[in-house]
Amino acid sequence: MSAIVELRNVTRRFRDVAALDGVTLDIARGEFFSLLGPSGCGKTTLLRIVAGLDFPDTGEVRLSGVDALAMPAHQRPVNTVFQSYALFPHLTVRENVAFGLRMKKLPRAEIDARTAQGMELTRISELATRKPSEISGGQKQRVALARALVNRPEVLLLDEPLGALDLKLRKELQQELRALQRRTGVTFIYVTHDQDEALGMSDRIAVMDRGRVIQLGSPAELYEKPRTRFVAQFLGGCNLLRAQVRHRHGGEITAQTPIGELRVPTVDPRDEFTLAIRPEKIHCTSNNAINCFAAEIVETTYTGAETNCVARLGAEMLRIAAVNAPGMRTLQAGERVQIVLPGESLIVLED
Repeated sequence: MSAIVELRNVTRRFRDVAALDGVTLDIARGEFFSLLGPSGCGKTTLLRIVAGLDFPDTGEVRLSGVDALAMPAHQRPVNTVFQSYALFPHLTVRENVAFGLRMKKLPRAEIDARTAQGMELTRISELATRKPSEISGGQKQRVALARALVNRPEVLLLDEPLGALDLKLRKELQQELRALQRRTGVTFIYVTHDQDEALGMSDRIAVMDRGRVIQLGSPAELYEKPRTRFVAQFLGGCNLLRAQVRHRHGGEITAQTPIGELRVPTVDPRDEFTLAIRPEKIHCTSNNAINCFAAEIVETTYTGAETNCVARLGAEMLRIAAVNAPGMRTLQAGERVQIVLPGESLIVLED
């Protein structure tokens, strides 16, 4: 698909701090694209530059093939939804949704039709006559979405729009946002530091740190094949083990690690590297499997769908996530078990 947003070597500095350091990205038309990273990594700065609320020190920004840096913010085909909602307290829901259309001085009939359509799309029609003080946080966020969408932007920018909501409501609105993006076909660029939000909603994710894009890919690619320690640990829990090659045979190596020798399918030429494995990939066994080790469960935490465990293997501690499914035995602290680290689940990192 063609790129609707193109960023080339975008740099933005605030005194001695590089908020953005040579960022290059292409975002496809109709894509749900997330910028994921910790606070201060440059996500919001990048969003503001696309919106025209800030400008890069160097680099290029193009929207639908047109140089965006030559366009003022109000002429760019984008709208922004903020975490703070930014609703006008003295206006009703209908008036808030219609505000941008009135500023464009569109015909009254068109304003009414597009406002009604936007409220229906975001399921707030029954709130039309209420003031912002009379509706909930989730309803306010729907109003903010409707107000942005009625302007028919080519790109909708969302700056941590669900951050102020409780967990249950946040999960519900994540599903609604994803469905809304699919129905409208508008390109969404979504800023978040919440890995679950990014993994659950996005077509692609750019993981950012210190003003740079560290890795770009689909949620499955980033989770299953992180390239660096930062991505492995930021996107979900991850166990890391230093490894040194002992033997090479075909497409597999035997590596010495702090917990013992592991057989790993890899063609990596380095003699030393770091291995990563997700907690849910480690499982208990009663068989003498490959990469099998004796361990002691030292801590368990019940979280509903899973029981998270900490297992001791000599001087090392590994995290294990066991699904609480019918017929599955729950691990207990103090229990001695045999655990397996499947070779196909071991990831060789670049750093």
